[in-house]
Amino acid sequence: MLFNSLEYLIFFPVVVALYYAINHKWRWLLLLAASYFFYMSWKAEYVILIMASTIVDYYAGLQMGKAGSRKKKKPYLVLSIIVNLGILAGFKYFNFFSENMNVLFGDLNIFYRIPELKILLPVGISFYTFQTLSYSIDVYRGLTKPEKHLGRFALYVSYFPQLVAGPIERSYNLLPQLQEKKTFNPQNLISGSKLMLWGFFKKIVIADRIGIYVSSIYANPGEHTGLPVMLATTLFAFQLYCDFSAYTDIARGTARLMGIDLMRNFNRPLIARSLTDFWNRWHISLTTWFRDYLYFSLPDKVGKKVRVWRLQVNIIITFLLMGLWHGANWTFLFFGLIHGVLLVLDDLTRESRKAFFQNIGLTRIPYLLNSLSILVTFTILVFSVYFFRAASIQESFIMIKNSFIFDDFRQSLFDILKDNEIMFAILQITLLLWAEWYHARKNLVKVIAAKPIWLRWSIYIGFIFYVLIFGIINRQQEFIYFQF
Repeated sequence: MLFNSLEYLIFFPVVVALYYAINHKWRWLLLLAASYFFYMSWKAEYVILIMASTIVDYYAGLQMGKAGSRKKKKPYLVLSIIVNLGILAGFKYFNFFSENMNVLFGDLNIFYRIPELKILLPVGISFYTFQTLSYSIDVYRGLTKPEKHLGRFALYVSYFPQLVAGPIERSYNLLPQLQEKKTFNPQNLISGSKLMLWGFFKKIVIADRIGIYVSSIYANPGEHTGLPVMLATTLFAFQLYCDFSAYTDIARGTARLMGIDLMRNFNRPLIARSLTDFWNRWHISLTTWFRDYLYFSLPDKVGKKVRVWRLQVNIIITFLLMGLWHGANWTFLFFGLIHGVLLVLDDLTRESRKAFFQNIGLTRIPYLLNSLSILVTFTILVFSVYFFRAASIQESFIMIKNSFIFDDFRQSLFDILKDNEIMFAILQITLLLWAEWYHARKNLVKVIAAKPIWLRWSIYIGFIFYVLIFGIINRQQEFIYFQF
């Protein structure tokens, strides 16, 4: 069931209405049933994986709660890690492993083939396994208490607004909210609906429109050169942001209708002034997950001293695994490697760059310095997107090479300028960037809320019709992060 489907537009209001209509003590059961129904609408049998992960981590949490020391807790943490990562590895990475091992065997003249599994990747598996795994680690560390109610814990793992593509919630944030008695609040209804509407705008007006052009270019990597390839790759960076942040907005809006606050997952990442700044703004629930549960757990000492080079190696390892989290493909590993290496270089050259900018007087023109920093960061992001979007490493390099072949630049530019869909998409991106800039400075929501009621509701209703008229609603497109 897609957020941008008629089924969901019927499903979620019914769930919210029933949520407030029934007694508080039964709401967990309603939401759990709704969440399982939501997930089973894709492939019913894969709900067994969620149940297995839920039961194992519920048991591990209870046993760790009874154990006194970390030493006694550790076997149950190991159980949780093995089961969760085992499920993830089996369904997401086994065929990638077998394919590459078979290639290696062939090169070594070893006549043996590892069979491939004929299975589909379960939707959202990377998200819910990481969410339930974080619970086990937090219980082990003493950051959260074991949840004794199996039903409420199962709801924490499968809560439908954020089940398929996050944000990856921490137990100490979401579990208490699922237990609190919520009363209907009109402000939650209004603010949640606004957030959902903004998400639908980003998804069906911008991302899906861009996706049509990007797919046409990347589906035939050897047939396009020059400006169309550069434009498609640049637009994909915007598509990726609009598509994924739209899912988060709709998820957060749906949850807010029930009085539940999910974490903010994006903070205007496209105006980041460095790669470090970018990863502090992009997919925050994932980057903080890898920071808290992987990076901080990696050894950083040689002897008794913390070594800078060891920290830098840890950054690269973290981003390699973060890239692999996105998919079983060498392209994602390469994407992670690029960002890991460049983050290390960003850290190593920070002081020298600062001194250089001071020497040439650029620090006295902060607006220009900030603009250049944003441009450079965005250019690096677009370059890495060649690997994120392409189907293989080979296709990535073909697209990069073809980007610099300008055999018919004028004709390509003319074709782009006369493409009304592309021009309209660029106009919508401009509108989006302006709205985010204005909201950061003056809070656009409060500015509109301060207007007279007739004008305020005219804006709301007008924007609804704008989304319906200009949105791509005749061909539903899945959210990009569903494949991860």
